[in-house]
Amino acid sequence: MATLSLRQVKKTFGAVNVIKGVDLDIKDREFVVFVGPSGCGKSTLLRMIAGLEDINSGDLIIDGDHANDIPPDQRGLAMVFQTYALYPHMTVKDNMGFALKLAGIPQGERDAKINEVAGLLQLGHLLDRKPKQLSGGQRQRVAIGRAMVRSPRIFLFDEPLSNLDAALRVQMRIELARLHDQLGATMIYVTHDQVEAMTLADKIVVLRDGGIEQIGAPMELYHNPVNQFVAGFIGSPAMNFLPVTASGAGTSGVSVSLPGGAELEVPVSDTVSPGASMTLGIRPEHLRIARDGPISGEIMVVERLGGHTYVYVQVSPGRLVIVETDGADSHRLHETVSLSFDAADSHLFSENGSALRRFEANSITTNVAH
Repeated sequence: MATLSLRQVKKTFGAVNVIKGVDLDIKDREFVVFVGPSGCGKSTLLRMIAGLEDINSGDLIIDGDHANDIPPDQRGLAMVFQTYALYPHMTVKDNMGFALKLAGIPQGERDAKINEVAGLLQLGHLLDRKPKQLSGGQRQRVAIGRAMVRSPRIFLFDEPLSNLDAALRVQMRIELARLHDQLGATMIYVTHDQVEAMTLADKIVVLRDGGIEQIGAPMELYHNPVNQFVAGFIGSPAMNFLPVTASGAGTSGVSVSLPGGAELEVPVSDTVSPGASMTLGIRPEHLRIARDGPISGEIMVVERLGGHTYVYVQVSPGRLVIVETDGADSHRLHETVSLSFDAADSHLFSENGSALRRFEANSITTNVAH
């Protein structure tokens, strides 16, 4: 397969800076996911790698070779789009082998490659069908197969599951993970769905406004986000945020005043000035409904999902926090409850959104670009 590096890559459309100097290294056989909100530049960055968008400045390096000026069809990459882009008049077999036919590959060699890939993707019994005779998941597998028969150095996926229903998305996520393991391929995958990012990636690249916020393994980003944006974007349901005021700092952490007046010492090593406005972050699974806790509020919504339940508690006017409990939770609407949590599970963010360093995270190296 292949390695890929980006060095200060930039892209503008007129006066608009879309990609603002991205640095990134992708190792051989890695599954890397670009994730971020709509308009953050993730699909544009993927298209620049594919050669479908010009790079205004910076360097694209594939396997050690400068690739900015290499035509798309000579980069050794294969792209799978959000839309399947299958030829409706061709069979599955002809769709998968069309690029090989254009390249002049002999019929026997084409058939052998198509049959091999069809076996991996469980498409062997569908080779004589037309796209209109296939389900959405089957069409997407054909699109992936069309990329696989070319034996690319790197696979590029641009939101390939977004047109599928929820059940098919789960099934295709499993199939993509299995495929990556079987092929040992380098894959770059774009999505706005952080669940896809968490479940598929070896490494996640979180983008915002054309720049990289954080790079790391899924659980590294989950447990040690570098700022409030990453903390709120990674994780489902999202991290809860509460406004707090710093009341002091010592060798064991920073003390803050919670809504309602309770004091909490958060184990972070950075110092802050008393009176500073800050944000406390706590994930839903770390909150507990307790008989006596530092936060209280009224239950406004209860979502029962079988194995677990989400309880939405209004702790101040217009502010809900989500508590994850077990499926047998018996709390009801409009109950007043107290919430507790361990300070070690919380995160503290400064007024500008950057995370204060947690004592247990000091040994972890995190890549950040601003």
